[in-house]
Amino acid sequence: MALATVFSRAQNGLDAPEVRVEVHLANGLPGLSIVGLPQAAVRESKDRVRSAIQNSRFEFPTRRITVNLSPADLRKEGGRFDLPIAIGILAASGQLPESSLADLEFTAELSLTGALRPISGVLPVALAAASSGRSLIVANENADEAALAGRADVRAASHLLDVCAHLFSARQLPTVVSGSVAQSREHRDLRDVRGQPTAKRALEIAAAGGHGLLMIGPPGTGKSMLARRLPGILPPLTEDEAVETASIASISSGGFAARTWRKRPFRSPHHTASAVALVGGGRPPRPGEISLAHNGVLFLDELPEFSRHVLEVLREPLETGSITVSRAAHQAEFPTRFQLIAAMNPCPCGFLGDESGRCNCPPDVVGRYRARVSGPFRDRIDMHVEVGRPPPEVAVNNCAEVGEPSAAVAQRVIAARDLQINRQQVLNALLTPSQLDECCRLDEEARQLLKTATSRFALSMRGVHRILKLSRTIADLEGANICTERHVAEAISLRCADRSGTATIP
Repeated sequence: MALATVFSRAQNGLDAPEVRVEVHLANGLPGLSIVGLPQAAVRESKDRVRSAIQNSRFEFPTRRITVNLSPADLRKEGGRFDLPIAIGILAASGQLPESSLADLEFTAELSLTGALRPISGVLPVALAAASSGRSLIVANENADEAALAGRADVRAASHLLDVCAHLFSARQLPTVVSGSVAQSREHRDLRDVRGQPTAKRALEIAAAGGHGLLMIGPPGTGKSMLARRLPGILPPLTEDEAVETASIASISSGGFAARTWRKRPFRSPHHTASAVALVGGGRPPRPGEISLAHNGVLFLDELPEFSRHVLEVLREPLETGSITVSRAAHQAEFPTRFQLIAAMNPCPCGFLGDESGRCNCPPDVVGRYRARVSGPFRDRIDMHVEVGRPPPEVAVNNCAEVGEPSAAVAQRVIAARDLQINRQQVLNALLTPSQLDECCRLDEEARQLLKTATSRFALSMRGVHRILKLSRTIADLEGANICTERHVAEAISLRCADRSGTATIP
């Protein structure tokens, strides 16, 4: 029977569902038809496949060829099915042994000469192939990325003839060794920031517990400089986190870059970014900035300049750690467990509360400016910290003492995170209300102080929980078992007031 089945993979968000490429050769007028919900790029593959087979000195069958991409209700997109279709035609026509296809999966685009071209999203394909127990054949350019799936048996080829030689057992394709991608830990150093002890302390607490941070201060005081140094004090990605982060990058429009392997993502979208750019979307759905920042940092500079609608769509992902992008024909879920770091000026001119007295903004203008960031959104940011203008002796000639390097701060952060993982298996920022009761134990003085602060600042339940989480992180940095009055007092100061002397929205 002139029938062959070849295994491949489609792309649906971070999933790579199996696709069975079934090729049938029948009598009739010569032609090639592809069924199974193929999109334009898949339908065009018949011309690429025909030329690739002929230019590789194989015979293209002069029969009626039907290619079925099963399951039929799954949309197939891109050139990833070129290679499996070509292999299926050659196997169905008896030019390749079909018995060798059962334990293999194929994904690559073909050029007209038969050369293999890379595809996007190959890492999720490799992970799925490893789970199915099959080997995966990809283009050479995809080899290093696919090999990041440590359990996968990945074979790399440069031409259709190389794949055919492997199937004939004439010349085996080499196995790509896992871990061949170079690791990089280059980050900006925290010691470059002179002064700003309060902001540095807040940054360390944010890194230790996975907390969000909003920095408020005049322009030029180092808010962006501080934010860009947060990845340097975060611990290295674990193997699972690195693979998950790389998988998200792999399916994005920018693709995976080897230099980012095991580096914490740092995303800083411009304030003109749309809601779709931040949360994801398109056809098919692609990850947005909040998913590309998964396991890393999302930095929103000039926070009030973002559209209010854009900021509001971030509220749910901040709480749940995931986003479901739904379209008429597509639905995809992406992880969004990132640390939010934001920066803003205290008023439109930027100098409210500055010692120079340059601010002439009326109170109603200041109020409208701050109201661009809604209370519910601001309530989801754990810390609100003032970043004031440093004294002249600090600003001129770098007269201030050089601060701690990022490596020293990172050691304390790693130690605090280890305590949290050993105690509750998650970071303090992710503690549930039931875990708070068990893990955030307060002494009597701390309990009374928190009651007073709750009444004075009209704290919501979320606000109280955020203070408890911050207190637990501060105590973990000191290795303390119980949260004392000093820990709670620092947490309240980081949560509840800015330089203008008014309480922030708790």
